[in-house]
This record gives sequence, structure tokens and C-alpha cells, in this order.
Amino acid sequence: MTAFMKWTASLLLVIFLQFGFMGAGIHSENTAEAASRYDQVLYFPLLKYPETGNHIKDAISAGHSDICTIDRDGAEDRRKESLKGIPTKPGFDRDEWPMAVCTEGGAGADIRYVTPSDNRGAGSWVGNQMSGYSDGTRVLFIVQ
Repeated sequence: MTAFMKWTASLLLVIFLQFGFMGAGIHSENTAEAASRYDQVLYFPLLKYPETGNHIKDAISAGHSDICTIDRDGAEDRRKESLKGIPTKPGFDRDEWPMAVCTEGGAGADIRYVTPSDNRGAGSWVGNQMSGYSDGTRVLFIVQ
């Protein structure tokens, strides 16, 4: 290997290492920043509850929060606000995202008609998952 080739290889190695470390720093910063937004992560089972899961995904994509800050005491009032003016439909439930149990829910929530079995099964599943979390816990929802 000539001196020029060794020099070029060394230079490329230094460049790659520099960019690698820079990228790692950026990733670590973003990861730490994101983790400070929430306390827990809940992986919602899309295949088990497809209507509700797709509703959550679509609502988040449309700009609604992917974080649920638990506040059980205010759920009834937020549910009334979110469903105000949305008529019932025979054979369907009105699903809301963010959920009424979340401080992010209430007026302006995204509402979708879904089958009762999907909606109630999903609600029961989420309730069981969050039962050990105290009010004020910030839960990141990831639909998968």
C-alpha cells in the first residue's frame, strides 16, 4: 500500500468516526428529550383491536397527542365535552382519542364510530394496562 493510499484510508477513517460520533450525540439527545415527555410506554395491539388501533394511529397522525396523562377524576366531564354534538349511531360506539381518562382528552378530541366489541375490548385492555399507574402518569401510546 502506498503512502498516499494509507493517508487516504486514515483520512476516511477519521471522517467516518467523526460523523459517527456526531450522529450518536444527536441520537442520544433526541432520545433523552423524548423520554422526558413520558413516564411509561404502552404498546397498543393493533391486530387485536384494529378499529380502535387505527383510530388512535389516524388521530395521532392528524396532530392529536400520543401522550395520555392519566386523570381519572376528570374523565366523566371530558367524555361529555368530547362527545357533545356527536350523535349516537345504532350498532356502534363513539370512540374518542385522546381518551377521556387523559387530561389531553375532552373538547376537540377525535371521534370515530367503531363496533362495540372492538371499542369495549380495547377500553378494557387499556384500563388493565394502566391500572397500576397513578394519576399524573404520562403514558406514550405506540400502536403496533
